[in-house]
Amino acid sequence: MATMDKASPRDRLLDAAVELTYREGVNIGVDALCRAAGVSKRSMYQLFDSKEEMLAAGLKSRIEGYESRFRADPEQASTPRERILYVFRQLTESADEPGYCGCPYLAALVELKDPEHPAHVVSREAKDRLKSTFRELAELGGAHDPDLLARQLTLVFDGASARSGAGVETLADGLALTMATTLLDAAGVA
Repeated sequence: MATMDKASPRDRLLDAAVELTYREGVNIGVDALCRAAGVSKRSMYQLFDSKEEMLAAGLKSRIEGYESRFRADPEQASTPRERILYVFRQLTESADEPGYCGCPYLAALVELKDPEHPAHVVSREAKDRLKSTFRELAELGGAHDPDLLARQLTLVFDGASARSGAGVETLADGLALTMATTLLDAAGVA
């Protein structure tokens, strides 16, 4: 979380919203969020119209950092295939970190059943961006059906993230990476 004495109340609320809902779920109360951020409820409602808006803003503020974790620089992975596999290597590393609870955007989608909820909208955009990245790389890599491969890779990513985040599966043995490799081979991505 951002340093309490240096971050603005808005930033502290966004940090608290993202971190607490990641660990505890989106039904965390406003009182707990404000307490964690060191901000009064009155101040929160001056900054945000609702808890839902605050959660959406928090998730949106983290998209670039989340995506950058999975974006290889050309020295690490120069081909489309290597860049796709890099995503799954990073997922494997993330899943091994203490406190890993899976993909925060997938978790929000699963918890928030209302597709109009602001955090659901932001989370759907984040997941769609991942699928679009897979599709673009699949096309560049010569996949027979880039759309299908992108959907398959997203499904493996989300399934691996959810199962490892729930503590029912480990990715340390390279399971997700192996599955992604098999899909790339079958799709003709060299």
